[in-house]
Amino acid sequence: MTMKMSYRWAAAGVGLVLLFALGVRTGKQTRAAEGREADKSAITAVLNAQQAAWNRGDVDAFLVGYWHSPELTFAGSNGVSRGWDGVLARYKKNYPDRAAMGQLDFSELEFRFLGPDAALVLGHWHLKRDKGDIGGVFSLVWQRFPEGWKIVHDHTSAVEASSNASR
Repeated sequence: MTMKMSYRWAAAGVGLVLLFALGVRTGKQTRAAEGREADKSAITAVLNAQQAAWNRGDVDAFLVGYWHSPELTFAGSNGVSRGWDGVLARYKKNYPDRAAMGQLDFSELEFRFLGPDAALVLGHWHLKRDKGDIGGVFSLVWQRFPEGWKIVHDHTSAVEASSNASR
């Protein structure tokens, strides 16, 4: 075998190794992206279930999307509520009946995955009510548990309607 032919075989071998490595890497990236899409869909399903529960006036079902723990936190204009029971009490105090609850709509969701089992979701909320619409923005910290994705921290702020924001 000539020297020139040996270089060709070596170059071809290196090329095949690089193509194989690229294929493996691309496959891993594709699987990772697909995994994130599945996580995004799972979190979106929880938000859709929360919206449906809210719109039928069921605060207890709305809270199923939250981590049922004394370590759950909710920050809003009235301060910080701690624990699942505290967050439930806050919602029931601020939204005592269907008229106060109105019709909830989430929009402009942005997902940022912080690791394999944690995510940050930013978005807008809007309540359509007879006594006047309200809305604002939220940031939700999510954690994956064996039973699925749950909100472990919620920071929700009302924003004046003139800013065109919604949650």
